[in-house]
Formats: sequence, C-alpha cells, structure tokens
Amino acid sequence: MFKKVLIAEDFQDANLGIIDTLRERLHITEVQEELYCDRALSRLKVALAAEEAFELLVTDLHFKKDHVTQRISSGIELIKAARLLQPNLKVIVNSMEDNPIKINALFKDQKIDGYVCKGRHGLNELVSATKEVYHNRTYYSPQINLNIADNVFELDDYDLKILKELAAGLTKKEVSEKFKKENISPSSESTIDKRISRLYDEYRAKNTTNLLFKLVKEGKI
Repeated sequence: MFKKVLIAEDFQDANLGIIDTLRERLHITEVQEELYCDRALSRLKVALAAEEAFELLVTDLHFKKDHVTQRISSGIELIKAARLLQPNLKVIVNSMEDNPIKINALFKDQKIDGYVCKGRHGLNELVSATKEVYHNRTYYSPQINLNIADNVFELDDYDLKILKELAAGLTKKEVSEKFKKENISPSSESTIDKRISRLYDEYRAKNTTNLLFKLVKEGKI
C-alpha cells in the first residue's frame, strides 16, 4: 500500500475525515494535507527534493477563493503542475462533479488514475479507489456512467467560432458577414446554417438559446 499521500482539499473537516480513514483502514502511515493548491505543489516539490516523494495525490477540483493570493487555484491546474514535476505521481480526484463528460475528460486529458464523487459513500469509495490505483488499475464511483463512448460528438474550432458569435447575439447572416471580413472560411450563410442545423440535431436542441444552454451545461463551451 502507499506509504505517503497528500490531500489537497479546502475544507479542513473533509481533510481530517479522509486522513483518519486512510490511516485506519489502509494503514497509510504518512498522510499530509493542504488547503491551497500552491501550497500542495510546494509540498510535493519539497518532498521530491528530499527524496521522500509522495506516491499519491488526492485533490478536489474546485477551491474557494479567499484572502490568500494563489498562483494556481484549481485542482486541474494542480494536477498539471504536479505531473510536470513528478510524472509518475498517482492522482485521485475527489469532487462533487458528476458530469460524465467532464469526468471522462479528466481521465483522457489529465490522465488521472481515479475519480471519487463526494457523497454518502464517498469515504468508502475513496478507500476502494486507493486500493485500485495502488494496483495500477483505474477507479471511478459506480454511480457515474462513463460509458459515453467513443462516438461522443466533438465540437471543432469552426463550430466554436460560430457558437461564440451566436452567444454574442449575432444572427446567422451577421456571423457570415463577420467571417467574410475576418477572412474566416467558409463564410457563406448557407454553410453556417448547415453547421447550426447539424448541432441542433446532434444535441436535440429546439433553437439557438436551447442549444447554447445544453452546451454550457455539458461543459462544451
């Protein structure tokens, strides 16, 4: 089992619960905590320099801002910085986020090893996640359906440009005119209309407002 674990969580009561659970149920002798991402990263650096590196990072995604100025202030930023520092560091995210698209992105883009959704069974799931990750297996909370597969529709840069202008209140004709001025191709109104229609179909949206709402909700824009 892991011997040295770092917890990054901005609620100290939650930290203490995690620390006690890992020590008592998994007999992990050294579990440290930090309330801020910057300080968590500094602790990783110090431990690595002393050749006493942490083996596992358990981090939340969202950290509330307060009077302390922070260079990095989110779990994703912390994971990126920690992996640059220590590429083989195991990472478990422990968060309230339950959107499978966002969670899938964490596994795909941030290469996390485990995901635990906070809730009634959160500590039990964290124990299970730690065991699985220790044995080089991935883990995610059973209530999260990550089977959204390989055919999930992905927006390309052109789609995003169109959506940005629509969100700003432009009509399809106005988007076309703006694209022509900015030399963005294709810029014809018919092409833009086809792209938007495709997005309507893909996301089962009734109108532009409904489409934008769904994309924001899914974290696409």
